[in-house]
Amino acid sequence: MHQYPRWKYWLILGVLLVSLMGALPNVISVPAWWPSSMSRPLNLGLDLKGGVHLVLDVDVDKAVARSVEEDLGTVRQELRKARLRYRKLSAEGTVIRVELKRPSDMDAAESLLKKALPSYQLRASDDGTIGLELKPDEAKEIRKFAVEQAIEVIRGRIDALGTTEPVIVKQGDRRILIQIPGYEDTAHAKALIGRTAQLEFKLVDEKGDLDKALKGQIPPGDIIMYGPPQTRNGKTYRQPYLLKKRTELSGTEVADARVSIDSRFNEYAVTLKFNSKGARKFDRLTKNHVGERFAIILEGVVNSAPVIRERISGGTAQITGNFTPKEAHDLAIVLRAGALPAPVKVVEERSIGPSLGQDSIEQGMRSIIIGAVLVLVFMIVYYRLFGVVANIALIFNMLLIVAAMSMIGATLTLPGIAGIVLTIGMAVDANVLIFERIREELNVGKTPRAAIDGGYDKALSTIVDANITTLIAAIVLFQFGSGPVKGFAVTLSVGILASMFTAITVTRAIIAAATEGKKIERLSI
Repeated sequence: MHQYPRWKYWLILGVLLVSLMGALPNVISVPAWWPSSMSRPLNLGLDLKGGVHLVLDVDVDKAVARSVEEDLGTVRQELRKARLRYRKLSAEGTVIRVELKRPSDMDAAESLLKKALPSYQLRASDDGTIGLELKPDEAKEIRKFAVEQAIEVIRGRIDALGTTEPVIVKQGDRRILIQIPGYEDTAHAKALIGRTAQLEFKLVDEKGDLDKALKGQIPPGDIIMYGPPQTRNGKTYRQPYLLKKRTELSGTEVADARVSIDSRFNEYAVTLKFNSKGARKFDRLTKNHVGERFAIILEGVVNSAPVIRERISGGTAQITGNFTPKEAHDLAIVLRAGALPAPVKVVEERSIGPSLGQDSIEQGMRSIIIGAVLVLVFMIVYYRLFGVVANIALIFNMLLIVAAMSMIGATLTLPGIAGIVLTIGMAVDANVLIFERIREELNVGKTPRAAIDGGYDKALSTIVDANITTLIAAIVLFQFGSGPVKGFAVTLSVGILASMFTAITVTRAIIAAATEGKKIERLSI
């Protein structure tokens, strides 16, 4: 038998020490001086820890319509700058329509709009009407971005709940899977996640006639919006407001939102702090419209319409509305995380209690223990002392899996436990190949040392090929799978890498250490 390299012994001892340090936080509380990368216990998934499972559908068509509405404002500004007069501007779906007052302005308007809105296809008619249709590729990109942006906004809201390791992934073209382990209040999670939190500031049309507007005579450039429901004389009533359609400020300009106390009425409020761009806009708005009212609109409802008493240059504003502490806190969270780019709807929800998760843990651990014991007994009975060596490597393998998953922050799920059980069988499979090769070498008359060398050398290529093909399958499962499939793929991948190390390196090191310097006449295999 060849002299086994000394550096491999040190490598195995180093890996063993790191594995022990990485796995120990799952058993005891480690001291403060423990390395931070090795002080995290294994994260448990939703099916083991309990929690909330939601699937959201993003209304991506609304995101496209909102983008077209914003581009309508661009059309209005460009035409006014060029002093091209129009009768009507409207947006419907992915199309913007412009009706010019003078057909002679058609060429100038076409040239202007082509340059200003390159993402639209322009069609002109002889009656002075220009149609701008959003290109299909642009609409597709907006839909895709809406889902991606919704994921980031939702992630910010969930992180504010103080939960650990939430799963937030895209499903298909417009759905989002959310799993929040350890959180049981499904109703609160739905309310917080599903709020659009679209914040807008619009000026109240002080000169318009609200009564006529309510009868259908709405002035050009105005809209009617309503306040929250109120009870008056036993009847539900909502205050109407005649507002300028143009949005002066929006939630995109909010840099921070905090819960505060309104000193005037001694009630909970939310104080907003605008970013530099928003602060300049707010300063200009309050400077130019002193004595007028501006409406604070949250999710399509006029929260309040205070009078601008003086110029406000500090870049802050306050939202009041008889909030409870919890309502104010949740509103601050959603405003700080940002508005959803489009409305979302819960299409699937499940709440898994911690007791059910504990049952899953106990059943999973029972399956691991039973599987491991059966494998350990079989290896000892069938391969004798070599089976003991394989069992030592198997225990090392389990330790290595737990440590690696703890250190990389992976989440253990119920399918992940199935992956560990499968890994137990695969870990000894490599040893079975080696041991059978050694038996074949002994049967052809080779010496024990030569049989050991031949067994490891000849089985190596088969072991590597089998494990690499399985690893490729696991990577594909992780890349294209979701939820439970990914949990299975993670533990399977870590287990394959660990089993290759323990089966090829650790068992050979133990056998080499046991036989070094000794005369071997027969092997207990």
